Amino acid sequence: MRNFLNAKSMARDLREALAKKGHALPHGACLELVAKQFGAGDWNTLSALIARLGSRRALLPQAAGWRPTTMTDATKFRLGLDPDMPGVALIEAFTDPALGEERADLFGCLMQSVSAGEYRGRKLRLAARLQATEAGLGSIWMRVDDATGAVLRFDNMMERSTDGAITGTSGWTDRAIVLDVPERADSLHYGFFLRGRGQVRARGFDLTIVAYDTPVTDLPSSRRKRSLPPHPFNLGFHVRSPG
Repeated sequence: MRNFLNAKSMARDLREALAKKGHALPHGACLELVAKQFGAGDWNTLSALIARLGSRRALLPQAAGWRPTTMTDATKFRLGLDPDMPGVALIEAFTDPALGEERADLFGCLMQSVSAGEYRGRKLRLAARLQATEAGLGSIWMRVDDATGAVLRFDNMMERSTDGAITGTSGWTDRAIVLDVPERADSLHYGFFLRGRGQVRARGFDLTIVAYDTPVTDLPSSRRKRSLPPHPFNLGFHVRSPG
């Protein structure tokens, strides 16, 4: 990502370089030239975009019991509790399409893992509410692993034709996944993610045992095993991590 936050110093450096060559140019004119370099119509437009981007750099309070996945690039996303909405978790990309930063390959994810213990031989329904703002794509997901880390069951809603991932800007939307938990299962992993730009929010996570005749939404994948707590925790995002 280009360093838009240094635009003012770039304008100063440009002015000084031109002065050394005998070309006097007002600082305001240099600011306008830098704005054009970044594809903005004028300096006021670029300045507003820089302010918006800068505000996104503020760290979010962390939700106890939740963590970013190893695939999440912390330099491209901020993840945690939404400071303006109690009980809501937020994943936000630092990129801004107004600055020509369209990156569909970026991925940010918050997750939680628990022991499969008491869920073996059952069917589980993971439900949550999602809300998107100028999002590339947002979704919930759930995975069941065995003791070797091999994936037994998986769904991230990405292949659904209806009731799947959300995109663009949307109001609060209910989504759910149902997987069976084989007897050899060792761990459960679940969460929500944002791919590309924008924001996705989640609230009201619920992990519930359902009737065994409930249809499943299975899709295979693979991940490594992690050290796990025995039960889900902070599904309503009400508890902050200490510090």
